[in-house]
Amino acid sequence: MFETLQAAPTDKILALIGLYRADPRAGKVDLGVGVYKDSDGRTPVMCAVREAEKRLLQDQDSKTYLGLAGDLAFNAAMTKLVFGEAGDPARIRTAQAPGGSGALRLVAELIQRSRPGASVWMSSPTWPNHAPIMRGAGLKTRDYPYFDARSGTVSFDAMLDALGKAEPGDVVLLHGCCHNPTGANLDAAQWAAVADLLAHKHLLPFIDIAYQGFGEGLDADAEGLRIVAARVPEMLVAASCSKNFAVYRDRVGAAMVMAGDSAQADIAMSQMLAAARTLYSMPPDHGAAAVRIVLEDPALRADWESELEDMRQRMLRLRVAFAEALRRQSNSDRFDFIAEHRGMFSRLGLTEHQVERLRDEHAVYMVGDSRINVAGLPEDRLDDLAKAIVSVLD
Repeated sequence: MFETLQAAPTDKILALIGLYRADPRAGKVDLGVGVYKDSDGRTPVMCAVREAEKRLLQDQDSKTYLGLAGDLAFNAAMTKLVFGEAGDPARIRTAQAPGGSGALRLVAELIQRSRPGASVWMSSPTWPNHAPIMRGAGLKTRDYPYFDARSGTVSFDAMLDALGKAEPGDVVLLHGCCHNPTGANLDAAQWAAVADLLAHKHLLPFIDIAYQGFGEGLDADAEGLRIVAARVPEMLVAASCSKNFAVYRDRVGAAMVMAGDSAQADIAMSQMLAAARTLYSMPPDHGAAAVRIVLEDPALRADWESELEDMRQRMLRLRVAFAEALRRQSNSDRFDFIAEHRGMFSRLGLTEHQVERLRDEHAVYMVGDSRINVAGLPEDRLDDLAKAIVSVLD
């Protein structure tokens, strides 16, 4: 049977990891992998999470299944974290999922069951796994303009113009904050304009919020999502705890549906859980339980928020310092946008050939579209890195 298969295309980021590890050069720089790193290049376990895990191991007395929806207290805590106090619990249903990717797929399955002919509109560019996840659920995808590489800003007028052509019932996938891969976000006024368009055109918003707390702060990063929720009758959300709790390998996510009323929310939830049953049956428990313990305990939550804020502030400092180093080395403002962007990523606007030269000539590793992980920037060698980047410019 397997002789009919061809090897699957290599994942570019995973291939980049292999190249980086095999590179013997001292001083090599990894800006590709999308995980938070501290000043020592480590991705540590957050202190509040470590304490929560200790309590979990001490108090947990069973490993039986939790049910299709997972940890119900985790779901309630995540709903409040994302929607805030204004979220209407009567209309919102949440299911624990295996990471943000699992939440995306679970919501995609719900879309396929409820609106099988709809198109899912995604920003150009977007996270590379968005389209495969949507198509894997049998959905059609379309793109809307989002990023102007020349100015490093959101192409907002072009975005609205494209979404104005969407058909009623289509789905619009939006990044809740810290847009991946560009780092360019909508401001509050732009979110309001998008929300008005979604409501007027009867489009279904689907918000992927994977970096809450990494941009402007926990509540500020959810402001756009909450603006939309206040203006539309229905919406979908995929939330991830990988970044803001640093539980990458534990696969902690949540799929959320907001319906017009409680009865519709119950029906949508039943279909989402039926999809979960065929995809993975029951979600993993440990990571979500640790997150739940942190969110429910005031002292642990305060510790977590403090450490998360330290991570956010570090990335902001790196952005500003790197933009300044690039200004010094290039004698131009070409890269000033880096300081204005938010989150872990920015796209430098380099060609694939220039990215290859950086890797071959300077041992600087980044994704081919020149997306960089800001948290991977070498704090003590920013001018050296900036000089290398300027050396490959045309």
